[in-house]
Amino acid sequence: MRLPVSHPARRPEVLAACAAGVTVVLWASAFVSIRSAGAAYSPGALALGRLLAGALTLGVICLLRREGLPPRPAWRGILISGVLWFGFYMVALNWGEQQVDAGTAALVVNIGPILIALLGARLLGDPMPPRLLAGMAVSFAGAVTVGLSMSGEGGSSVLGVVLCLLAAVAYAGGVVAQKPALGAASPLQVTTYGCLVGAVACLPFAGRLVEEAAHAPVTATLNMVYLGVFPTALAFTTWAYALARTTASRMGATTYAVPALVVLMSWLALGEVPGPLTLVGGVLCLAGVAVSRSRSRTATTARAATAPVPRRETAREP
Repeated sequence: MRLPVSHPARRPEVLAACAAGVTVVLWASAFVSIRSAGAAYSPGALALGRLLAGALTLGVICLLRREGLPPRPAWRGILISGVLWFGFYMVALNWGEQQVDAGTAALVVNIGPILIALLGARLLGDPMPPRLLAGMAVSFAGAVTVGLSMSGEGGSSVLGVVLCLLAAVAYAGGVVAQKPALGAASPLQVTTYGCLVGAVACLPFAGRLVEEAAHAPVTATLNMVYLGVFPTALAFTTWAYALARTTASRMGATTYAVPALVVLMSWLALGEVPGPLTLVGGVLCLAGVAVSRSRSRTATTARAATAPVPRRETAREP
């Protein structure tokens, strides 16, 4: 009689996929909150307020879990990702979205995953399997479709496009720098101190934050706090957890699900009914993510063949 064989090696992959899903959903919700908070807060002040709320939340969690300082080898990646991704990216993106329409911003920022794949292959030695490349091509086509369908007439400026492009480059550089740090420190440590570094980098906007917070409506301030607690503290931690268990290229491709979720959330929360072209683009984004994260049958078979078989006693014949 053949006994069933369990697959405990699959559990980390499932947890990493769930963590990536939490990140994508919360990052998509951030676009809705940024639209509300951005009406009352300037780009730098909004970024600083969001990072302060995130750093405070993460700091409390670190104290409760008694997490110490990250090891010395992790600090280089933490500093680079903190300045580029937590600091510069958030300011540039907030500023860029005030200069261009949402569709143009989505088009430009979504070159980020492509840059991550290129940098990951060059600097980290990440593999570039055909399914990943095909999935990214399909998702990028979907992002272009969503962007074109949402673009308004005359809503773009050269400055806005440049800012969104710089945000995409900073995002890619931050992700690639963060990956090695996760080999030496925990996801919570990398996220906490990266958020803190970003907040320190944004301290020049402290005066604007205090001044604008005194006159901002409560809803805008609550949205800023939400951005810090959930899309920053929680989502960046789940992102780091998943990134530590896969390649930067595959994680970057996963974020192509964000435009599709933004369309859905804007429909539900803001009453913005998407057109047929927008829906088609959203479906393409999700389909591309599914392709990029799938494994070929050959790779799955090879992995199963090399997996260790648990020892068990041989049943005696009666």
